[in-house]
Amino acid sequence: MKKKKLQGAKPSAPRADRAPAKVPEALPLKSERASAVTRLTARIFNRPVIKEVVREPTAGGIVFRINKTNDDIEILLIQDSKGRWTIPKGHIEPGENAKQAAIREIGEEAGLFHIEVIMWLGKIHFQYRRVDKLVLMMTQIYLVRSLDDHETPTKEQWMKGIKWFSFKDAIEAIEYEDIEKLMLVAKNKIRQGL
Repeated sequence: MKKKKLQGAKPSAPRADRAPAKVPEALPLKSERASAVTRLTARIFNRPVIKEVVREPTAGGIVFRINKTNDDIEILLIQDSKGRWTIPKGHIEPGENAKQAAIREIGEEAGLFHIEVIMWLGKIHFQYRRVDKLVLMMTQIYLVRSLDDHETPTKEQWMKGIKWFSFKDAIEAIEYEDIEKLMLVAKNKIRQGL
């Protein structure tokens, strides 16, 4: 936000009675500084200190179909419990690979079982805090075609919504920039005939 300059006002001169800013004699060591910052952050935001970093591999899919009426690409999005539109995705279970997890998660979260994985599009990274844990998620994203136009997506109980969007509307609705970028890659692949 820019500050407005008052007309006729002169910039204030440094006050003689104000002491110059102090510079600390010695900065703490990096290890001390990190823990001090962590403690300060925890105190300010009233959160417990992060005690553990957890890595969680996940997988999901940009699910599409072609609208036969107008030849437009449609993208399936789910609305999470916080009201954010995203793609179906979830944790990779023991014994699964990322592709298998994406297929399973699309079935569980969207109720779509007649699908075809076309290709791997990329991976995204994000992190969030779970009480005293920092969770680092890496999500493998696949391009997935819905094969049955009559199969109706059904949302899980924890979701607020699920819906087919025109590609343009899906780009507007999606909450995550990294997924949006992969959706643009997906559109180019679809238009090029995969």
